[in-house]
Amino acid sequence: MSFREIRSSILVKGPKASKSWGHAWRRKLLGNLETMVDQLVSVGIADVFVDGSFVEEKDVPNDIDGYFVCEAARWESGELPNRLLKLDSAWTWELSSRQPFGGYAKPQLPMWHKYRVELFPDYGQLCGIPDKNGRPLTFAQAFRQSRDFRPKGIIKIGGLQ
Repeated sequence: MSFREIRSSILVKGPKASKSWGHAWRRKLLGNLETMVDQLVSVGIADVFVDGSFVEEKDVPNDIDGYFVCEAARWESGELPNRLLKLDSAWTWELSSRQPFGGYAKPQLPMWHKYRVELFPDYGQLCGIPDKNGRPLTFAQAFRQSRDFRPKGIIKIGGLQ
């Protein structure tokens, strides 16, 4: 889906019967995601996927979760993370950069604090999330299953070049 399609979809507009749908918050989250995706596109990333409570039936989602596909060599050499950091200091995944946020069990990344969006690189590496048999998954696999191991859909952001 393009950002225009998402803005005009049920994801932002909500179900017609809902009076508690967080329209304004969802528009803000989507704008934040668009800023981050624009930065990814500027460094050559064309495949970005999102899921989480933003694409589910949660009236007011906490955030947007997702991943972007990149080449392992660009990531492991440091070229891609360094280019992203030059664009915005929020682009870091260092454990030491995580900060607490009231009411949340785990400290959050700088990108979450700034944008309420978390995007992770996927270059085929394992992500530490297991499948129902305990085998580790890649980000692409993990984002397509729920916490109770049921298949779920995600959105590929379209129109990126």
